Amino acid sequence: MRLSEEVKQIFCEVAELTEIPAGAYNFRVNGKSVGRQSSNNIDIKPKTDVSGLEIYIKAGTKNETVHIPVAISVTGIEEVVYNDFFVGDDSDVTIVAGCGIYNCGDENSTHNGIHRFFIGKNCKVKYVERHLGLGRGAGGKILNPTTELEVGENSEATLYMEQLKGVDSTIRVTKANLAKDAHIIIEERLLTHGRQTAESAYQIELGEDSTANINSRAVARDISRQKFASCIVGNRRCRGHSACDAILMEDASVLAEPALDAKSPDAALIHEAAIGKIAGDEIIKLCSLGLTEQEAESKIINGFLK
Repeated sequence: MRLSEEVKQIFCEVAELTEIPAGAYNFRVNGKSVGRQSSNNIDIKPKTDVSGLEIYIKAGTKNETVHIPVAISVTGIEEVVYNDFFVGDDSDVTIVAGCGIYNCGDENSTHNGIHRFFIGKNCKVKYVERHLGLGRGAGGKILNPTTELEVGENSEATLYMEQLKGVDSTIRVTKANLAKDAHIIIEERLLTHGRQTAESAYQIELGEDSTANINSRAVARDISRQKFASCIVGNRRCRGHSACDAILMEDASVLAEPALDAKSPDAALIHEAAIGKIAGDEIIKLCSLGLTEQEAESKIINGFLK
């Protein structure tokens, strides 16, 4: 498998890959699969009707990882990819996705990824999705992910959603239905600058004794715009919590719209939202230790987004 330096950089940053992984993987570059491998417990098959994959994880699979990173390194590509994950009962797996666009041309490059998860009973699934934009071309770097989950009884899904830098426009939609005693944890980290725009929308339906915890941390710089919208629906006895914390800098804007929909007196739902600037005393304290103001800002932002 021969990969360009731009693609190697993307895979390193979005999937932490510096070499071919030992387990199951699929590498997608510029609209095509350039490498695929299944394992004894994880079977990756291409879809026959649309562009995308079907990934089957056998019941009882433990401590395995599947990598499915995407890279676009040419200008003018616009693609929609459908990936379905079928996770068997009693599995404990990690799925590393993510997409990076390296655009040095004048046309927009766009990746729309639709991921659906069908998670069985008594599972633990960790899903990591990082987005990255690189290149100095005038063309846009556009990423629109949709994630849909059916979380089985007594299962737990943990989602890490990160936008590292350089993405000009993104609309992230995440929907989840939780069965009895199921749990979902979502950790979102988002950085925008320049004229970039970013929207996140979460819709979580809770079942009996299920729980949801959404935690979004964002930094908006320059004249970028962000919108965070979440709705947790409590249909019966359950617990849900969402929190949106954002740092606002220069002339950027952040709109937070957390919502709760309690349909049972036994639904315990909470939301929080806080938007503000970096505290001046934090800058002063770091500057007193020898950092410049710019270095102090960078250190605070990096710590906030961890």
